[in-house]
Order: sequence, then structure tokens, then C-alpha cells
Amino acid sequence: RLPRVSADLTQAAMIRLLKPRRGAVKTITLDNGSEFASHVAVGRAVSADIYFCDPYCSGQRGSNENTNGLIRQYFPKGTDFRQVTDAELRRVVRKLNDRPRKRLGYRTPAQVFLGEYSGALDTAGAALIA
Repeated sequence: RLPRVSADLTQAAMIRLLKPRRGAVKTITLDNGSEFASHVAVGRAVSADIYFCDPYCSGQRGSNENTNGLIRQYFPKGTDFRQVTDAELRRVVRKLNDRPRKRLGYRTPAQVFLGEYSGALDTAGAALIA
């Protein structure tokens, strides 16, 4: 969890989470939030191409929007995440990573991730978006 939303903190977190999987992550699609202003450095550090979706075109990141909907089952819109504990976040991340997805042939994001990478699944850091 980041203490605040900023380009510098987002860049550092993305690099920390993705650099161990360098070369395996081919592309990253972002929205146009100011927290992604350091996207060039992230792309270079993890050897991934960076793309941006058009404003107000959530369909361009369909699986992300689907995952946002799944997250809303646990944290309704308007949730004050300052009031959510790290333990609660980890519990939801684990549940979502262990939930089968049609898009993944009814495998879970954790199964796909662990099948493609030899490293351990970092459920404490970020949810897998599948």
C-alpha cells in the first residue's frame, strides 16, 4: 500500500513488483492518472512496452474493469481505504488471486502466475490483474 498517490511512489512500487519478472511482463496498459507520469522509467526498468487507454474508454482495459468490479464486492465505492487494515487488503487480494476466471480457462490468477514464474506470489504487495 502506498502512503499517498504520487508518480514517484507509484514508479518505485511498480518497479519493485515487476522487475523480478523482467521480460515476462511484455506490456502494461495504464489510465491517464498523474500517478503514472513516470511511465517511461517503469517501462525501461522492467523491459515492457507501456500503453495508455483513451480517456473515458474503460472498455480498453476490460479485464481491469472486471477486477475493479470484483474488488467492489468487498470494498464498495466510496470506501475510505485509510480505514481498511493491511490484513483486510491481503485477505481480499488472496481471495481474488484464488478465484477462477473464465478468461484464464477457469484457472486462478495465482495458478497462471505461478505457472509462468518461478518466483513466489506477492499477495502482500499487489493484486494480480488477469
